Amino acid sequence: MSFYPIGEAKITRAISSEFFQEFSGHIESDVVIVGAGPSGLVAARDLAKSGLKTLVVESNNYLGGGFWIGGYFMNTLTFRSPGQDVLDELGIRYKKIEEGLYAARGPEACSKLIAAACDAGAKFLQMTKCDDVVCRQGRVEGVVVNWAAVSALPRAITCVDPVALEAKAVIDATGHDARVCQALQKRGILSFGECGAMDVVGSEDALVEKTGEVYPGLYACGMSVATVFAIPRMGPTFSGMLYSGRKVAGLIKDKIAAGAADVCAVKV
Repeated sequence: MSFYPIGEAKITRAISSEFFQEFSGHIESDVVIVGAGPSGLVAARDLAKSGLKTLVVESNNYLGGGFWIGGYFMNTLTFRSPGQDVLDELGIRYKKIEEGLYAARGPEACSKLIAAACDAGAKFLQMTKCDDVVCRQGRVEGVVVNWAAVSALPRAITCVDPVALEAKAVIDATGHDARVCQALQKRGILSFGECGAMDVVGSEDALVEKTGEVYPGLYACGMSVATVFAIPRMGPTFSGMLYSGRKVAGLIKDKIAAGAADVCAVKV
């Protein structure tokens, strides 16, 4: 076997040109999701599948967040009913432990969810940290981002200006940190503390119920919701995360569709 004689320069050119073409194409998106954990990935998959231009910003070099492993570094994930319906939809194998409780392997569940988001057309910007939001006239209209590695550099050499990405809607799927919402909290626009103590039964229902728009143009899903609304944490079980991502995607699809309908009505 002999590989085709393509050299270093062409390989570097292919990497850079393809990356910047995709990056440039998503400087303006319909939706920017910050955080590629399970709730963010479900939202990305559903939004992209509906035809919306969707970009996911992730500070790590990998996607999936805590979905790779469950609790205590054991890579078994648990799902309370009806979470198994989403697993069926994604082709994720699982085992029924008892009535209402199911278990799946983290690597399979995470890899299939990532693949589903990619297949739907969602795009990803990894090693990228959300530093701030674009906010105009009382509405969030984008995020301010920088290379994640910049924050690890000594302060004397971190004067690297960020860039802005615009969107019709922004989703905070950053987990307990609620990092995007923090940008409004530090300005006194939002006020919140931290999530409550663990209560699986109460947490998942409340998390899905409160998933939604927390400020015009800014939505929260997953554990960001628990922090913003001070509801209990749920620990290593994931049905609430999946349905939170699904709910926020549905809300945004409806809002963007309504906005498009209003524009059409004005033109007529």
